[in-house]
Amino acid sequence: MFGRKKKTQESKFPYDPALHEPVIRSSICTGEKVAGFRDRKGGTLHEVSLVNDYPAMQRFLDTYGLKEGDVRTIY
Repeated sequence: MFGRKKKTQESKFPYDPALHEPVIRSSICTGEKVAGFRDRKGGTLHEVSLVNDYPAMQRFLDTYGLKEGDVRTIY
């Protein structure tokens, strides 16, 4: 009844370079960083993961086959 939820496999965002731009959104106030993809047409941000250290950033890059130069920071 009050058991833990079973972990489901994380679904990978369907990243298409023609439609989405990889970005890191950084908060000016708190410095919190979130990795995600911004829609090239509408500008909608699809948040994928929290980036709180370098290994988290590397996991994001490795998961989607990106390089650090491909990702830009937005505020």
